[in-house]
Amino acid sequence: MLFKGVRHDTIFTTIINGLPIGSVYALVALGYTMVYGIIKLINFAHGEIFMVGAYSAMIFITMFNLPLWLAMMLSMLTTAILGMVIEKVAYKPLRKSSRTAALITAIGVSFLLQNVMLLIMGARIYTFPQVFSNTTWVVNGLRVNALQLGMFLTSIALMLGLQFVVHQTKLGRAMRAVAVDKDAAALMGVDVNHTISMTFALGSALAAAAGVMVGMYYISMTPYMGFAPGLKAFVAAVFGGIGLLPGAMFGGFAIGIIETLVAGYGSTLFKDAVVYAILILVLLIKPSGLFGKGGKEKV
Repeated sequence: MLFKGVRHDTIFTTIINGLPIGSVYALVALGYTMVYGIIKLINFAHGEIFMVGAYSAMIFITMFNLPLWLAMMLSMLTTAILGMVIEKVAYKPLRKSSRTAALITAIGVSFLLQNVMLLIMGARIYTFPQVFSNTTWVVNGLRVNALQLGMFLTSIALMLGLQFVVHQTKLGRAMRAVAVDKDAAALMGVDVNHTISMTFALGSALAAAAGVMVGMYYISMTPYMGFAPGLKAFVAAVFGGIGLLPGAMFGGFAIGIIETLVAGYGSTLFKDAVVYAILILVLLIKPSGLFGKGGKEKV
């Protein structure tokens, strides 16, 4: 048995350690699932949006001496604009093309963003400024880090905010209408182009917030830092049911906890392999994901 002889408080501590990184995967997975729900595109450049968010926040903090909360908000605004530009320039002309063409374009945009950041910032490893307390509390044998708690609570707040936007606002109603039928939504007066652009903006902003938190958590930053988290967030979206917001959130937390448990009680060498094995199993057993029903996906 995997956990035989292991103290329960140690297991719970490991699970708690998995929640912050799981919340990051959930935020990035929400971007994947929103875009897929709207235009049926797997936006593989989303991991690089995550990277741009981390770099922009670092620049705002180090060069302009802005507080963390303001740097994060400006970073989210920056990537929201970037997401809309990418959609207009790279994806909008391909809406009537095959999915393969759009997918190849997304991969191309991913490499483009990596290399542009490499050109601008260079190949050196940057260190994210330590602007958050590293206090640790022990509660009933469980170790809770202030940074981990901050990441978790920030992610939950952003997810609740997204749920409010999707279910309680005019934009959210438009997003859900376009996800069901773009042509019918247009006939009902919905501005489809604007709705798609705002979907990219929201997803990109969430990815930026995730990038900032990962920058604080792992400290080191490179132009390739978004590749692995982006793939794992995609696995999370597929695991929960791509196109479904609750599925993306559940999948993100599940992947984060599973990865942490494997690293803690198995080997860090296998944690990535386990995540990708989950993707293969889901595609073989239930391609629609845990919450998917095999019908039309809805945002």
